Amino acid sequence: MQIVQELIKNIKNIADIREFIDTEKAAENIRSNIFFRGPNVWILVCAIILASVGLNVNSTAVIIGAMLVSPLMGPIIGVGLGLGIDDTELIKSALKNLLIMVLISLTAATIYFVITPLKLANPTELLARTNPTIYDVMIALFGGLAGILEISRKEKGTVLSGVAIAT
Repeated sequence: MQIVQELIKNIKNIADIREFIDTEKAAENIRSNIFFRGPNVWILVCAIILASVGLNVNSTAVIIGAMLVSPLMGPIIGVGLGLGIDDTELIKSALKNLLIMVLISLTAATIYFVITPLKLANPTELLARTNPTIYDVMIALFGGLAGILEISRKEKGTVLSGVAIAT
């Protein structure tokens, strides 16, 4: 029994993330990234056009690139933080900015697809995303967990790029 207790103690020690996390700086960073103005508007429009072209030409690489470019993650993570710390004002602000971003995204995509109809392409990339499975939920859950851990770390790595590609 002593061996099991020692093993559990060692695993807890190895898996403890508290010394590597700067929660105040992470929260400040998340709060600052929920706002949508200036260059973020144009970066979002470019990302949506990139994604639309990627769907039109059935290119996974272009779609992934558009996801990496898009600034939509800021308000999404802001909503998550607001829910996690029970901050109603943060949730409202993040949702407002997310709604604005979604409306701009839909407008940009609508304009693109009015000009270049999807029926000219083979939309298997689009259709592949219309029937989610439990595996898709697991990808989103664990990708999100890895992403929030990366955002919270004092030392930044390349996790967010991997999360963006995987999810």
